[in-house]
Amino acid sequence: MNLFRLFFGLSLAVLLTTCARKPRPTRLEIFDVVINHVTLIDVRTGRLTPNQVVAIAKGKIVQVQVADKDSYAAKQYVNGNGRYLIPGLWDMHVHFRGGDSLAAANKKSLTLYLAHGITTVRDCGGDLTPRIFEWRREMDAGLLPGPRIFTSGPKIDGPGATWPGSLEVETSAQIRHALDSLQQLKVDYVKIYDSKISGRAYLETIRQAQRRGLKTTGHMPYTVTLAEAIGRGLDATEHLYYVLKACSSKEDSLTALVRASQGTARPLGLFATLPAVNATYSPAAAARIFALMAKRHTAAVPTLFIGQTLAGLPTNDHARDSLLAYIDPKIQATYRRRLASARQQSPAAQALSRQLENRFSSLIAPMQAAGVRLLAGSDSGPFNSFVYPGASLQEELILLVQAGLTPLQALQTATINGAEFMGVADHTAAIAPGKDADLLLLTGNPLENIANVKSIDAVISRGKAYPVASLQNLLRAVRNR
Repeated sequence: MNLFRLFFGLSLAVLLTTCARKPRPTRLEIFDVVINHVTLIDVRTGRLTPNQVVAIAKGKIVQVQVADKDSYAAKQYVNGNGRYLIPGLWDMHVHFRGGDSLAAANKKSLTLYLAHGITTVRDCGGDLTPRIFEWRREMDAGLLPGPRIFTSGPKIDGPGATWPGSLEVETSAQIRHALDSLQQLKVDYVKIYDSKISGRAYLETIRQAQRRGLKTTGHMPYTVTLAEAIGRGLDATEHLYYVLKACSSKEDSLTALVRASQGTARPLGLFATLPAVNATYSPAAAARIFALMAKRHTAAVPTLFIGQTLAGLPTNDHARDSLLAYIDPKIQATYRRRLASARQQSPAAQALSRQLENRFSSLIAPMQAAGVRLLAGSDSGPFNSFVYPGASLQEELILLVQAGLTPLQALQTATINGAEFMGVADHTAAIAPGKDADLLLLTGNPLENIANVKSIDAVISRGKAYPVASLQNLLRAVRNR
């Protein structure tokens, strides 16, 4: 009996020891979003990495690795099999404007950007700055779907500025006060407009802004040269009218002519001078300004698509555009001004518009080859007729490829180039642990055909996945009733 008890006691002790040493089950990590079996596209190198899993938590990418197991625990699971993942697209030139009466209409466009794979936009000046900051807070809190927004706040222009809400400057003191107010608003950069600003005030604005560490971009009065603006520290030039002037063999004499006309009954400006600028285009002058832009890191935002769209207004009928159904009627009403003006153009003016668009397109490949940073921008927003939020940026990429960029280079203009320009590339516009989870899942490879940026299977914004069905629901919510 004692032997039995001894044997039983030893057996029980061994069993208890074995149980004590057995490891407890590891708690399964639950991610917010998992994209499995997807092909990653590195938009910096063009490298494709197939069969990957991307795990997302708290708005960040936390794991990128080979998909070596069947399943991952996630609140949202996205099937990446046969699909391609790229960083979300950036539209580096949009507008939110029109005053309080158009605030709600502008807000609807946030949905259009997101539904077309645009996860970040750069607002280039308007009169809705308080609303933009309000939207940003709502989006950051997860209350409103939409892209991240960088904004310049109000534009800086001269006395009697064309756009409402502009900060009008003429003297150094006025420029100082304008920059003070922009810094108090905590804008992301300074946008300068050219409707009324003098050449002296334009260059002084750049100088003062640079001394404060503020980034400057904008239009440019034809009373100054692009080289002068670059010398003051201009960070980017919007559109290509000002680059084209610097490509003229007669730039100095044309600038002097414009300066001399100021204060007269018929001052010359951009549009009066463009025929002569285009006629005196010089490849040698172009090479010089492109080299200077590359050396001084002055970027260019070509906005080819809006140019093509506006040049076609006299003859193209947009009444049946499918996206009109998602443009608020109040914003559609703002389209009428440009449309009426375009239809009054003479045949000669229409021909010049087409010539200029061809010329602008011809500048793209040489600028890229020279090392100029190109930024994709649509110029979508109220008053810019039929340039639809989201879709127009996709069309911009297609036009950039038609102008001579490779699909990879075009993708770079709408991803890493924008992030680098805005100084945030350390945490976005790439697919790697620690980066913001702003991503675009496509059913076709955009490196084979850039139009595949339209083949959207899902958009991931701030770490939340929006599959096609969810995007369609968002669009239905803003469709005109």
